[in-house]
Amino acid sequence: MKKILITGSNGLLGQKLAELLLPRTDVELLATSRGENKLAAPLPDLPFAAMDVSEQEQVEQVVSSFRPTHIIHTAAMTNVDQCETDQEGALKLNYHAVQHLVAACEKYNVHLIHLSTDFIFDGEDGPYTEEADANPISFYGETKRLAEEAVKQAKCKWAILRTVLVYGVVHDYGRTNIVLWVRDSLRAGKQIKVVDDQFRTPTLAEDLAMGCWLAAQHDAEGIFNISGKELLTPYAMALQVADYFNLDKGLIEKADATTFSQTAKRPPRTGFDISKAETVLGYKPHSFMEGIRMVAEQAEA
Repeated sequence: MKKILITGSNGLLGQKLAELLLPRTDVELLATSRGENKLAAPLPDLPFAAMDVSEQEQVEQVVSSFRPTHIIHTAAMTNVDQCETDQEGALKLNYHAVQHLVAACEKYNVHLIHLSTDFIFDGEDGPYTEEADANPISFYGETKRLAEEAVKQAKCKWAILRTVLVYGVVHDYGRTNIVLWVRDSLRAGKQIKVVDDQFRTPTLAEDLAMGCWLAAQHDAEGIFNISGKELLTPYAMALQVADYFNLDKGLIEKADATTFSQTAKRPPRTGFDISKAETVLGYKPHSFMEGIRMVAEQAEA
């Protein structure tokens, strides 16, 4: 029996993990997040505890009472521009919180599965393997690099799962994703500008949740890339969305990154080589077109 504590259960990945793991008879689950449980309506049986990962006392209290075998740490400040303008907040949530979790995992012998990002790289020579050297070009990337270092030095079992451009349907949030944004814009007859000089391997949230579960199941240790397989630009993604919904591709205009005024720099070419996760964990991601279909079905349900 795995006793799994999820941090950030209100977020996109946290929600998908809760949906995946709650029905399993070989898992005892505790979802945690700041504030109230946003999954109370869709998952009324979900065990939940309020926990702010940036508060060491709360982390200690929840971990000591639940005594998990694994913590899957999904909570983070992921708004890249917000991290640039609120560096103190970004450090608190993305780095210091990880130090608190590491301390608790060391004390109670917990296996820590930590989520990281392609933004630890400069994007000069992606797609990347697990061995590539970090060189972040944004403060968000720097906080996630620091967090990785804290995990690597931990005196407990640990795995770092790096991912890229996660998309999916989330409960009880106004937040959208690239699939629904493109669909809704084109349905409304709006012209949209989409970047064609940034390359990513977009990741379906359900696939990332499965990668986390596989890592827990295998008691995996070390670094694993968990993403989609296809290296695409957002423009190429938008064209696939238009094709799936049979919408007017003429409304999609190619743009380069300089078209948009963004506070933080974005790495131009990331994406991941996922062969290690495929071989060691048996990870099998959906294609981007399959991901569009799943998002469409959930959004219309």
